Amino acid sequence: MNFSLKRAALLSASAIISVTALPAFAQEAPEAPEAADAGTEIIVTATRRAVSLQNAPINISAITSESLKDQRVDDVRSLAAFTPGVTIQDTGPRSSGSIVMRGLSASDTSAFGANSDNTLATYLGEIPLYQDFKFIDMNRVEVQLGPQGTLYGLGTLAGAIRYIPNRPDPDRWEGAFHARVYDVAHAKDPGFVVDGMINVPLIPGKVAFRSATGYFNDPGFIDYNYLLNTPGVSNPQPNRPGTFFGSIGTADQIAQNFHTYEDANFEHTFTTRNQLGLYPFEGLTVTLSYVRQQTDTNGRQANGGGVFGTGKYEAPWRYLEPAKRVADLYAAEVEAELGDIATLVSATAFTRQKFKSSADVTDLLLDLDYDYELFPAFSGYTRSNGENEQFNQEVRLVSTHGGPFSWVLGGFYNQLKTKSDYREIVPGYPAWAGINRPDEVEYASYVNTKTTEKAVFGELTFQPIDALTLTAGGRYFKYDAYVIGGQALPLFQPFPAINFRSREGDTSDDGNVWKLNASYKFSPNVMVYGTFSKGYRIGGVNRVAPCALPLPPGQNLCALPDELSFAPDTTKNKEIGIRASLFDGKLRTTLAFFHIDWDGIQLDGLTENGAIGITVNGGKAVSKGVEFSFNARPFEGFSVQGNWSYTDAYLTEAVPGLLKTRTNEFDALPGDRLPGSTKVSGSLGMNYEFPVGEDTMTLSWTSTYTGDIFTRVGARGGGEILPAYTTHRASIAYALDDTLEFRVYADNLTNKFAVIAVSNDLSRRIVNDGVVSRYYANSVLSPRKVGFEMTKKF
Repeated sequence: MNFSLKRAALLSASAIISVTALPAFAQEAPEAPEAADAGTEIIVTATRRAVSLQNAPINISAITSESLKDQRVDDVRSLAAFTPGVTIQDTGPRSSGSIVMRGLSASDTSAFGANSDNTLATYLGEIPLYQDFKFIDMNRVEVQLGPQGTLYGLGTLAGAIRYIPNRPDPDRWEGAFHARVYDVAHAKDPGFVVDGMINVPLIPGKVAFRSATGYFNDPGFIDYNYLLNTPGVSNPQPNRPGTFFGSIGTADQIAQNFHTYEDANFEHTFTTRNQLGLYPFEGLTVTLSYVRQQTDTNGRQANGGGVFGTGKYEAPWRYLEPAKRVADLYAAEVEAELGDIATLVSATAFTRQKFKSSADVTDLLLDLDYDYELFPAFSGYTRSNGENEQFNQEVRLVSTHGGPFSWVLGGFYNQLKTKSDYREIVPGYPAWAGINRPDEVEYASYVNTKTTEKAVFGELTFQPIDALTLTAGGRYFKYDAYVIGGQALPLFQPFPAINFRSREGDTSDDGNVWKLNASYKFSPNVMVYGTFSKGYRIGGVNRVAPCALPLPPGQNLCALPDELSFAPDTTKNKEIGIRASLFDGKLRTTLAFFHIDWDGIQLDGLTENGAIGITVNGGKAVSKGVEFSFNARPFEGFSVQGNWSYTDAYLTEAVPGLLKTRTNEFDALPGDRLPGSTKVSGSLGMNYEFPVGEDTMTLSWTSTYTGDIFTRVGARGGGEILPAYTTHRASIAYALDDTLEFRVYADNLTNKFAVIAVSNDLSRRIVNDGVVSRYYANSVLSPRKVGFEMTKKF
């Protein structure tokens, strides 16, 4: 669906398989300690070494396994409430969600969400893969803000998110079982979650197996009220001419032409992660991993903005809009100690992801003004299939010899192949128009790509005195991108052929990124750090056939020479921060100030011929702000934690004609705020744990503020400013001992309604020849959930 912005904007259990190589011993402690009390450190490995969070000389947040469990953070879509500087638009299970770090996004919001994002990297262990993996048996989640290009590849323009799973333990049996049942406001049925973990030492001290598996059944809450009874026969809008907020038809007409499907945005997800740990002798570790996750749904988490009088949790579209995501990832990690000099780490992975979806495309086709509306029963839907195959290999050496110098040296290889096939189906129209097209395909396209990236990287650290640490790092990268793709208009071709107008092309580039970092410890509990770093995002080839020049008469779907490819874009980050642990560890804080310059921004554009979506380079932007987080434990059993961020991200250079509406185009101007992220956000949470006889009770409350969001650059060209909102979550937990816990909870306690993303600008709310457009969509916040859960460890 990426081939056209205009088309893309319209567009129990499944299986997504993923496998992860676990972090190496040189990278993290065997068991990263949780923040259980004021004196306990959280160990992070973002610098490729195991250090305490308080000693990490970069802006990094770490959410422990206990916090993930207590706050019911099941996947990345719920992570923003506990991480400063991150905005995540939870557009529902139809996609992995849209993540924006430090305001670095120039794309319009979308109610469809996203299944990829190359401004940031997401890792499962050491393996890069953009996927909303469920946080079952996770040790922690690390969020690294700002460019991370020296030690990480694959889209670290804005930062990285790493899911760190627990590893197999060859010395003990271990297991856990967790179950949750809950009610969702506006849903017909309850939801439930069941998951468990088991660790088995197959050969004590030598071989261990660890498996974590779960099933998530969320009922959904969006009703599709105007699904066509018989596509190509039923009338999609009996009342003509209509108005946007008028009636779609009489009660009899509605009964004759439509039916309702309740709770279409349900989520059915099955996930399993399996790891085999081999420890043949001291100094050698081999970890083999396999993960599977599959997600299914039948609709968007969105409404139609009130068209035909539909409500907050009602969708007006003519077809269900199902989506299925499937991935397989196989990985192997080898760690070997090379004497007292260094540790060698090798991480290898192969991933296959599959995507299948459908969406109502009627409004796009009507807006093309081909007089399709003359057919009273006209409607259309899409059929889209995609597949990604990815192989990556990283080898690195991490010094262990001690002394004032330490270093990391490595190499990286990644190859990504993608395939996509897209069709637009118009039931009944070819027969009505006298066209011999039994497959009823109005438009078709395909795209195959291959992108290969190679890199070498390294960092050198010098510690002249105990309090001062200096680090310099660099990365050289080179990429090659190849694409072949085409488009066709089968209604104008003899059946059964679909003759694509295809093109193939390639591009390549190379470059360098770097990092300078210094930290100074004024005392064992107070550290100041500064970073000056560069990030990058590789370029590529647009998936559009080239134009034949001079242009032939009639409709042309093609790219002019300057529309065929796009170049890399870069960021430069200047940052200073302070970490402090005060009052004997009872208060821990982090405060960071940053300034990021973004150059050669990769922007969403359209071809001059056919308005096909492409990527173009243009403009400059800046993002600057402050991020603050703290954790306070003033007395035993009571803790307060919170975060706050201010991000001012805006263009510093004009982009002519960037914003296109139905009839006009608008320039984006210097000072225009970037879309998709909040300017101000924050959260505040409190936990109180106290004994009840020999048992323990815990009371928790968290409030989260999400600031306003622009749906388009500068809210121009029919863009909007989505209002800020505040949500609350609370729970009461009762632990009988260290192994059994019961909890009652409520998320979005006040049942707050909020629009979190918009598809299409306001110019799409039109009536064309009496037919009311249903282009426009509002993605909405999940309503209140009230539930009960139980966890048993053994």
